[in-house]
Amino acid sequence: MNTQTSHDWWPSPAKLNLFLHILGRYENGYHQLQSLFQMLDYGDKLAFDITEDSAICMATPLAGVDDDDNLIIKAARLLAKHTQCKKGVSITLDKCLPMGGGIGGGSSNAATTLVALNHLWKTGLNEDELAELGLVLGADVPIFVRGRTAFAGGVGEEITPAPQKELYFLVANPNVHVSTAEVFTAPELPRNTPAIAWEDYKFEKTRNDCQQLVENRYPEVAKLLQWLVNYAPSRMTGTGACVFATFSDYTLAEQVRAKMPEAWQSFVAKGVNRSPLLDKLEQQK
Repeated sequence: MNTQTSHDWWPSPAKLNLFLHILGRYENGYHQLQSLFQMLDYGDKLAFDITEDSAICMATPLAGVDDDDNLIIKAARLLAKHTQCKKGVSITLDKCLPMGGGIGGGSSNAATTLVALNHLWKTGLNEDELAELGLVLGADVPIFVRGRTAFAGGVGEEITPAPQKELYFLVANPNVHVSTAEVFTAPELPRNTPAIAWEDYKFEKTRNDCQQLVENRYPEVAKLLQWLVNYAPSRMTGTGACVFATFSDYTLAEQVRAKMPEAWQSFVAKGVNRSPLLDKLEQQK
């Protein structure tokens, strides 16, 4: 039964970290980072059926993920508690982004849930309040709430909008799961990259400080990057495992994607300076 037509879908876009520098470590164990978050015009979709009772549930539970551990449910419950909203919701997720891929799937889902339910429940929080609430769920959530390509500092919470030229990205998943915690606790992770000024950012003058470590531990990531770099400037995003190659032309990106070994899942997306989630919210007003 296809009921997709009746749903009002809210976009939950992917992101890439165009670079990721680790400057040091705070006393609380968190790392001091600099990164450029690039929004993409591609991602998951969520639909929200508002109910008058206060039950919050998934209409499409994620395999192997208990509702209590699901960031979508956590986001909805957090908003309801914070605003003392008595309404409920049944949430449908149409998932196409890989989990644990470093392209923000879970964080983006949580942010879309906050933004959409704030509108649909009429809880009246502004963007700053929603972003602050999002930080409770994860360091990347505020980026998606604000929905703009941005530089991030600190543990990821210091956000400066930084529009970039809108390029095309071939994003590929080597089908391995990289644990973020494992990467950030690894003794050999570099933690002394000098800070850069946002205005000085150039792709070729930056790197992903996690990439070498992940390549060493996950040969499949190294193999994929070695393949991609023959065609275009390529890099791992976040703590992996997804990697991306940069193109100025959509057709070219698709041609390279067509040559890619079938073992690697991939998609081509456009980098956008404004998230499709913000466009959706505008349309609703």
